[in-house]
Amino acid sequence: MDIRTLTPTICRLMQVEPPQFSITQVQENLLSAIKRDGIDRIEKCLIFAPDAIGKTIHEKYPDYFSVINRIINHTEFLQSIYPPKTPVCFASMFSGTLPKKHGIQAYARPVLKIDTIFDALLRSNKKVAIVAVQNSSIDLIFRNRKIDYYSEIYDNEVIEKALSILSQYDFIVVYNQEYDDCLHKTEPYSKQCLNALAHHNQAYIKLVQKIRSVWKASNWLAVYGPDHGAHYDETKGIGNHGENIPEDMDLLHHYTYSPVQ
Repeated sequence: MDIRTLTPTICRLMQVEPPQFSITQVQENLLSAIKRDGIDRIEKCLIFAPDAIGKTIHEKYPDYFSVINRIINHTEFLQSIYPPKTPVCFASMFSGTLPKKHGIQAYARPVLKIDTIFDALLRSNKKVAIVAVQNSSIDLIFRNRKIDYYSEIYDNEVIEKALSILSQYDFIVVYNQEYDDCLHKTEPYSKQCLNALAHHNQAYIKLVQKIRSVWKASNWLAVYGPDHGAHYDETKGIGNHGENIPEDMDLLHHYTYSPVQ
């Protein structure tokens, strides 16, 4: 399975008709796990999208993920979309389609005209927001929709904004980019990158802690959903991504959920 399955899976859980061109394949293991835990539908959902956190870094530095492992209910192994570039991947993740259908096939950031999960949620009268670093791909490519956009200076401000508005929405995407920024300046496992990884994992914990109090009257789902991984580029001497290799394409998506308390 690949990251396109996130959109139809979330739509199934929230009982929303998926976007027009979305694939129909869903993450059956996740649906089964949620059902076993007594949840028949999800009313609130937050997707935390840290850029470039691939499966390889989980394997090399498992201790950095121990803090979120304690609050994760389910994990799915997924493939990214080729080419594993940020706007390509998030366009596929939130439309459920391949790049040749949604139109972003390289590092470009046009406003998508294709039907997306945001449009599907709007048709079901859900309150939707995107909170992202200003001028990032997620901040730009899903514009011109009747959802709320919060463009913040950097990751810390993104998280603080998301925490402050959580009670107002049914569905929120929260994007962070420090790890990706660091790997393009150093390499994927540098001290700076590992510090950024720790920051992302702590951010997810903060978001889930807030969700537990603010959304406690609803069945909710939180997703730790990166777009692609990264590798060391020997030619450039720094980190990079965009190749059809496991370091760039292999992902783990994590899910935390709870029934009405």
